[in-house]
Amino acid sequence: MLLKQSAISLAADIKAKKISSRAVVEAHIAQVKCVNPRLNAIIYDRFALALREADQADAVLAQTQDPSTLPLLFGVPCTIKDTFEFEGMPQAVGMVSRKDIFGQQDAYAVKVLRQAGAIPLGVTNTPELAMWYETYNRVYGRSKNAYDRGRITGGSSGGEGAIVGAGASPFGLGSDVAGSIRMPAFFINGVFGHKGSPLLIANDGHFPSAHGQTLNYLSSGPLCRKAEDLEPLVRLLAGKNSHKLKSVKDVNISKLRVITIAPERGPKATFDILDAQQRAVEALVAQGASHITVDLPLVDEAFMIWSSLLADSSTPEHSFTAMLFGEYHVKHPVKALLNMAVKGKKSPHTLPLLVLTLLEQFPNLATGSRKHFVEKGHQLKQQLNDLLADDGVLIMPVFPEVAPRHGAPIFKPFDFVDCAIVNAMELPATAIPMGLNEKGLPTGIQVVANQDNDHLSLACAVALEQATGGWIPPWQSWLADLPNSALTVDNAQSVKNSVKSRNRQSKK
Repeated sequence: MLLKQSAISLAADIKAKKISSRAVVEAHIAQVKCVNPRLNAIIYDRFALALREADQADAVLAQTQDPSTLPLLFGVPCTIKDTFEFEGMPQAVGMVSRKDIFGQQDAYAVKVLRQAGAIPLGVTNTPELAMWYETYNRVYGRSKNAYDRGRITGGSSGGEGAIVGAGASPFGLGSDVAGSIRMPAFFINGVFGHKGSPLLIANDGHFPSAHGQTLNYLSSGPLCRKAEDLEPLVRLLAGKNSHKLKSVKDVNISKLRVITIAPERGPKATFDILDAQQRAVEALVAQGASHITVDLPLVDEAFMIWSSLLADSSTPEHSFTAMLFGEYHVKHPVKALLNMAVKGKKSPHTLPLLVLTLLEQFPNLATGSRKHFVEKGHQLKQQLNDLLADDGVLIMPVFPEVAPRHGAPIFKPFDFVDCAIVNAMELPATAIPMGLNEKGLPTGIQVVANQDNDHLSLACAVALEQATGGWIPPWQSWLADLPNSALTVDNAQSVKNSVKSRNRQSKK
């Protein structure tokens, strides 16, 4: 089925003339029209242009004697997070002040994908300023989870995760400074997402932009429904840096050291998450990998380390506060919060972002404390570098529980730290689905490798997909009941029963 294939296999079928680019694009547009009214994932489409580009691709193919010379993603549809400048498309990033800003040219990553033959269907929703782990803003509203519309999609690539997870896009372009690719991949699509090593993929044309040391924390990268797409997409997006990405085919899983952190460290994970982690470890050990559990006490300081390193590498003019209010000063979020709470005034900004800009002040007000946690961050980074070396992968949660209900993140604002600390440590990581829980919600883990060892975590994604099945399209939700949806899963009840049986076995 077209809506279950990888981007690479779709491109191969198009080049082999088994299917036309137009047919592939039409199928995905039809699925978008079916699911997007309920998901609010794509906030601005370009369907007419996409169909025209598909027809152009088919015309080029008809005149090509050697289809192998055609680019990697020839004729394949995709979607783009609206943090990336895209000519003719909005780049609001959920901000009322940017709602009329449209791209004048293509960001680096968008340009690379289009030059490789990809056909964007539209741009996808983000939280305000792309700085929260629920995708909601005052411009486009809330994005919803394909598996349970009462739950969050994650952020900030939440729109991307939702539309890929619903089978309406083979892959999407996201970005990650504190888990913004990995959390949506985990929460709502049960698909794959990769945050690369520092500067492996250029962030030119992305808003918010990064400066100085923060360039090492921000990573553009793919979300996709099949693991086989990860390496080609990362290599393509890396461009001139692609030589830094070693081949996944050269990875021998039996030679890997699989590492887990003592469960008492960091946010306390639920059974679903611990079970997913254990199954991932067992699947890799079954292929010959060794396993150790280590105690890293500094992980308990993850939020303060991440926020202090981020504050230490930023300047006031590049702060979240300055981007929201035009200047850096604590009075702005305080005044806005007071107006909202006391006077009942509606703000153009969302509550999480106002709280975030207020929290942003503290590391700068307490410089002594900030220096203390920056030093701890350097210590933890050295510990992880020594631990991982060139043959180790760290299996850890993306988040301590499955997708929370809408609005719940404001009561647990620091639960994203399992992802954020990986950015602060400047390490690559791949989000990998590990099936559905008893309620039909995706579970998963992230695999973290040492800097410039992206190939190790990508290889684990391929191995775990083969062992555990990878992406499971929504089968217990409203999506499978929609008559116009082309996406169903065969033997849904048997899948549900096998999940319950597995969970019962794990609990024993």
